[in-house]
Amino acid sequence: MPSLVNYRGGDAEVFLRRSARLVLPFLRRADALAVPSAFLQRVFGRYDVSAEIVPNIVDVRRFRPAAAMPDRRAPRLVVARNLEALYDIGTALRAFARVRRVVPGATLVVAGSGPEHAALAALAAELGIAGATDFCGRLDREQMAELYRGACLTLNPSRVDNMPNSVLEAMASGVPVVSTDAGGVRFVLRHGVTGLMVPVGDDAAMADAALLLLADEARWRAVRDAALADVQQYTWPQIRERWSRIYAGVMSGERGEVRAA
Repeated sequence: MPSLVNYRGGDAEVFLRRSARLVLPFLRRADALAVPSAFLQRVFGRYDVSAEIVPNIVDVRRFRPAAAMPDRRAPRLVVARNLEALYDIGTALRAFARVRRVVPGATLVVAGSGPEHAALAALAAELGIAGATDFCGRLDREQMAELYRGACLTLNPSRVDNMPNSVLEAMASGVPVVSTDAGGVRFVLRHGVTGLMVPVGDDAAMADAALLLLADEARWRAVRDAALADVQQYTWPQIRERWSRIYAGVMSGERGEVRAA
């Protein structure tokens, strides 16, 4: 029976180091392996397993820019990741505290849920930003789209990542992204062009990048416009053809890239 494996985890390197003996024979029996980014393609390539890239999809009809510019005197920043250790929301909180010292009217919305909630709320209080930080919980897609349309910047502080939908959705919403360079993010954002990237865990660098965009409207607009153009490659009409080609190849028996390269 034809088989197609679709792997999406950003921690593939750790997973393969731990489980290669069990996983690789299975992958090499599959007819195709699809991954959403060149980052994962390279990870599997180091284990002599070939993969075809089929990126994640963003709905640009739902996630679209606001008609009006956001209020730059009281900018809203957004973090849209689950409250888990690997997403390092603490770094975003520390960065936001630095931003507030320069832009006292700034606010932060953290859209996500998870086991780190209590610890992160305590950290916000310790940093003196609890009154300016809204842990709003998990939002549905319509609510997220509305949140982005009122935002000025998105912070993505993750330590492990692949091709985060939250970054694509921010780009499509016309909200510049400041992200760590974790995993596959560098294959989505072009530093200084479609977003700004900083080292993992560096709250000072994240704050500096955010302040750079908040202080320079021309740069903010340039990043937003470049991201809006780039994100069009991740729409369904573009990605559908890739999936169709892979499935057709698997069903016809003409594929085999997942076997040892």
